[in-house]
Amino acid sequence: MFLGTARLMLAPVSDADLDDLFYLDTDSSVMRFVNGGLPTPRRDVADWVIPRAQAEYEAYGTGLWTIRRRAGGVFVGWVSLRTPRHSNQRELELSYRLRSDGWGRGIATEATRAVVGMSFEHLATQRIFASTLAANTASRRVMQKLGMRLSAIHISDEQILSGFERDEVEYELMSEQWFNRGPRHSSEPVTHRTSWPPKHARHTA
Repeated sequence: MFLGTARLMLAPVSDADLDDLFYLDTDSSVMRFVNGGLPTPRRDVADWVIPRAQAEYEAYGTGLWTIRRRAGGVFVGWVSLRTPRHSNQRELELSYRLRSDGWGRGIATEATRAVVGMSFEHLATQRIFASTLAANTASRRVMQKLGMRLSAIHISDEQILSGFERDEVEYELMSEQWFNRGPRHSSEPVTHRTSWPPKHARHTA
């Protein structure tokens, strides 16, 4: 399913997205809280990241969506919903990654709201959760803006990563919370399409 918001277009990942996904992961500031700033090898993106997301989309309607600006179709990042291994519940794990030049503009919140709403309203998901390093305050703010609540803290004995402890926090959002959310967490209108953009639409630079 293709999703559209006021500023963004979200599309299931395709092989044509390889360059954008690879270059996103070469930014050490983007990867800082992922693995200490190391890039993801291009082969891993081509042979593992994209095929895995495509398989999940075909099987469950979830996976990884690229995020592009409506104006010009510029790639700004991705958001994903994945089925956890060994889970017998109707739950999904939320993840997201944005180019550093798109930080602080509400893009992550806008994109994640779109896929979370789609999941609860069209896939009958009961629970969505997300994890990040405790020190990653920007990512935690996105989760909080979605209405997610802190559900667990995982204390790590691993070495400090790039000056930060490896303790993780987990946030969750239940379907009843989503449908009963107040105005502060209300969503902007989201369009749903089987293809994107519409045939009559054109991007402008």
